Amino acid sequence: MDARLSSPGYPLLVLLCTVAALSGARSPVAAAGRSCAETRQVYAVKGYGTDTAPLTQISGEHLRLCPQDYTCCSSQMEETLALQSERDFLKAIEDNSQFLLTTFTQRHRRFDEFFRELIDLSEKSMNQMFTKTYGRLFTQNAHVFQELFVEMRRYYSGGSVSLAEVLSDFWSRLVERVFSLVNPQYQFSEDYLECVSKHAEQLQPFGDVPRKLRVQVSRAFIAARALSQGLATGRDIVNKATKLTADSECVRGLMRQWYCPLCRGMPSLRPCHSLCLNVMKGCLANQADLDTEWNSFIDALYQVSEKLEGPFNMELAADSISVKVSEAIMHMQENSVTISTKVFQGCGSPRPAPGRSKRSPKESGGNRRPFRTYSPEEKPTTAAGTNLDRLVTELKERLRPMRGFWVSLPHTICNDEKMAADVTNEDRCWNGQTRGRYLPDVTGDGLVSQINNPEVEVDIARPDVRTRQLIMELRVVTNKLRHAQSGQDMDFMDSEEGSGSGGGDHGERYNDDWPGYGPYSPPYNKHPRNPASNPAKPPRVRERNGSKWNRNNGNGRVRSAASRPTLSLVSLLCLPFVVTVAPMWR
Repeated sequence: MDARLSSPGYPLLVLLCTVAALSGARSPVAAAGRSCAETRQVYAVKGYGTDTAPLTQISGEHLRLCPQDYTCCSSQMEETLALQSERDFLKAIEDNSQFLLTTFTQRHRRFDEFFRELIDLSEKSMNQMFTKTYGRLFTQNAHVFQELFVEMRRYYSGGSVSLAEVLSDFWSRLVERVFSLVNPQYQFSEDYLECVSKHAEQLQPFGDVPRKLRVQVSRAFIAARALSQGLATGRDIVNKATKLTADSECVRGLMRQWYCPLCRGMPSLRPCHSLCLNVMKGCLANQADLDTEWNSFIDALYQVSEKLEGPFNMELAADSISVKVSEAIMHMQENSVTISTKVFQGCGSPRPAPGRSKRSPKESGGNRRPFRTYSPEEKPTTAAGTNLDRLVTELKERLRPMRGFWVSLPHTICNDEKMAADVTNEDRCWNGQTRGRYLPDVTGDGLVSQINNPEVEVDIARPDVRTRQLIMELRVVTNKLRHAQSGQDMDFMDSEEGSGSGGGDHGERYNDDWPGYGPYSPPYNKHPRNPASNPAKPPRVRERNGSKWNRNNGNGRVRSAASRPTLSLVSLLCLPFVVTVAPMWR
């Protein structure tokens, strides 16, 4: 008998070999000899050379990111795949945010083109109708109207222009021109006409039309500009928020979930869904902190778009400019006798025009072409091949799914079957070490919640500066949008408290302002304004050479202070018993 068979340790050796064979356990030599053909193939498909790729599994002691078990990855492969995991991550963010970027970019362009064309059509319509109606009287004074539209375009484009002052200046210039036209028998100096425009608010030569137009145009233009700026800001914020770089801890988590299975020779194994969520929430912790302000921003955009669709309709506002200006001119003509009498009393008797006999204002205007309003078929049409209702409807449909985007982004990425295993496949997925169930809980959203993230180490004490800046940008634009819902322009609230542009008219509403929309109730105001604490800003007037109230007979010469004391309007109205002073501006 062989001496080895009679050895005392032989039966134990046989037993161990039998158990190993029956259990199917791999010896280190067998594990090291496992083929890496699938890993090499996938690696090559991604465009990388296989020169450094092992043919069979080798010891993983050299690995820094993946488990240091037997592996099909060399150190160079691990580094290459780590960079690839970062590119895959950034590509996933770009792909999933493309809807936001496309929507904001395209909607901004569509609305901007539409609003600008509305203004152009409004000006073109006014030029055509006024030229047809007033002929040379309009063309000789067309620069007054051109300047109005130039300033409105400048306001819409974001210029530091006050709509209230633009409209006030327009009416001041217009009253000077119209007053001269209804009194052709007189010659008026520039100083005399300035006296007329200075007291236009007391005279109200155009009736209530300027106030009504100011309310309608201001509300519409403020909302239109706020919406356009809001869409542009949304585009910029998405661009900034998605142009991120993954830090080393994030890259470690990305590599471990997506490419460590490849290194283990299991390229088809996807990370468990919960593992993917923890990695994504750690990598996107700062973006999730945008959620509250982002949702408020989306809500404000939605609400302003609804205002533009209804009571702050830009189409109706642009359409009404020429109509209301015509109504104002007609009102002044119909009341020219009363208005002229008050002007003559307040600013002095004008000089007769050379070669003309002195006639009454009524007589002088009797033979000229009458002013009139316009029929509906003459009014401006819609612009840019579409209409406001359609634009707003399309925008609202795209805004709805944007709420909660940043918080739901990890779920959106991990729900992609190419990125992670299905949530129902919990036992046949990569858990970070091997095939099997992922046991840790899924962390919450945002930076602070990552304190116990098992996959990505996040320094919660160091908020991302860029994210904080984006939060501030969202707050600023949201505040502008919310004020625009009440017809208020934040840029001019301090300087024009109580004016049309500053928001003092957000409680006003006229039946003929918004035709076709039925009764409209202004939004509830939790903090009603106190008129006493917010006095209206006085109209802006030109004061180059002192008050025009003291002009004498329109000749442009000011009486000296020594020869006659300066009398203000209030003083004159308070002295009715002085027979030498005529009643003024009643």
